[in-house]
Formats: sequence, C-alpha cells, structure tokens
Amino acid sequence: MTWQPELSFAAPETHRRPTQANRILRYLEAGNRLTALEALERFQCLRLAARIHELRDAGWQIEERTVETRSGKRVAEYYL
Repeated sequence: MTWQPELSFAAPETHRRPTQANRILRYLEAGNRLTALEALERFQCLRLAARIHELRDAGWQIEERTVETRSGKRVAEYYL
C-alpha cells in the first residue's frame, strides 16, 4: 500500500499554488465548459480526464457531453 496525499478541492486558497484540479474546478464553477485542448492551453494539463475523475471522486457533479470540432473530430466537453 502506497501513501497518497488527500485531495482538497474545497479551499484552493489554502495551497501556496492551486493544483490543476483546483484551477479547473474554479474555471468550471465560473460557468465555463472545457475540452482537453482548452485544458492544455489554459492549465498546461495533459490529462484532463484524470483531473475530472479526481474531482468526481471528491463529490463534484461534473457533466460531460460529446462535441464536434471544426475539423470534424468528436471530443469530450466538461461542465458543471
């Protein structure tokens, strides 16, 4: 069994620098929607689905839908 730190999504201001998950959560709480490419650009997050999974495990009701990009690719978009 390996030790893992507890995740804290309730008060990012208690951290010296907010985690990616906390910054993503605040962005979604502001009413924004987020795709993996946008997460990479805004938060330098290469694994958005993993951050969303962490937030869901912490109890956040994050919704997901599939959207089509201008190039015709289908990607997940997350929102609260």
